[in-house]
Amino acid sequence: MGEAAGAPGGEGERILVVGPSWVGDMVMAQSLFKTLKARHPGCRIGVVAPGWSRPILERMDEVDEVAGLEVGHGEFGLATRRQLAASLRGRFDRAIVLPRSWKAALVPFLARIPRRTGFTGEQRYGLLNDRRPLDKATLDQTVKRFVALGLPREEAEGGDFVLPRPSLRLDIDNLVEQRLALGLSSRPAIGMMPGAEYGPAKQWPLAHFRELARALVVEGFEVRVLGGPKDVEAGETIADGLPHTHNLCGRTRLADAVDLLGDCRQVVTNDSGLMHVAAAVGTRVQALYGSSSPAYTPPLTDNAEIHYLALDCSPCFQRTCPLGHTDCLKRLTPERVLKAVLATPL
Repeated sequence: MGEAAGAPGGEGERILVVGPSWVGDMVMAQSLFKTLKARHPGCRIGVVAPGWSRPILERMDEVDEVAGLEVGHGEFGLATRRQLAASLRGRFDRAIVLPRSWKAALVPFLARIPRRTGFTGEQRYGLLNDRRPLDKATLDQTVKRFVALGLPREEAEGGDFVLPRPSLRLDIDNLVEQRLALGLSSRPAIGMMPGAEYGPAKQWPLAHFRELARALVVEGFEVRVLGGPKDVEAGETIADGLPHTHNLCGRTRLADAVDLLGDCRQVVTNDSGLMHVAAAVGTRVQALYGSSSPAYTPPLTDNAEIHYLALDCSPCFQRTCPLGHTDCLKRLTPERVLKAVLATPL
């Protein structure tokens, strides 16, 4: 996979996808890439994506090149978008814009890509020339919306189409290096992901994670707490003083997390980006849902168990609990999750 430079040499349709801005959504976008490769053999797929997502895209066999868009979160970055568009001009036959924002559609327009597909939204009438209405009842999952944009309009509207599962490639050499560098043991590993970028209403209580970690260690497991720099303190709350429990938050790159999750027997995770990574590497997922809905953003795997209480106030889709109690997560007990983990044979 290369940078967005130089004309593609193979035959077949050249498709540019403007990717999403979240880890989980980028993983789910692979379902679209798989669909395009199956429907259009020989096509070449380029992805406009923020720099952080490159390690994820590099693990997808369907992605031929990444066009890095180095714009800060919430930043418009017109000059940067113009520069990127100029480098892409004449190189693609059509574009698919996954985000629904106006600025997301700007690069394909400035690159003069002939056909530009996306959902109607934010007055993008001049930027997109293949605008699709979004029927949220029919396209009731994020992954369905992504795949639908790669299908003919009449087929997409029914919502009844195949959704290929994401599957990220592992780097075994990197895994060995990480296990040595981080001092990990040969015990069977359980991953824990306490973070959720969206907000605290999606986060299982840290005390629950810690109680579960303690019980898992007694059962003979190693616990690996994974997350980004923002999750370091949460990881320490879980791991502090517990044997065979490693706070890896902020100590690994995204590519390392892919390999370390692939090495885990199971993961216990909030509805987060790393949940989707774990599902895409084939690890069994114990998925914890609070303010969000497992119907809308489920882990895309058959190897998962959903923990969701479906209280009258759920799902609220709020960043913080509007009622102030977060019972949807507090009442999901560590005992319940432990029982689910132990019910799966090693």
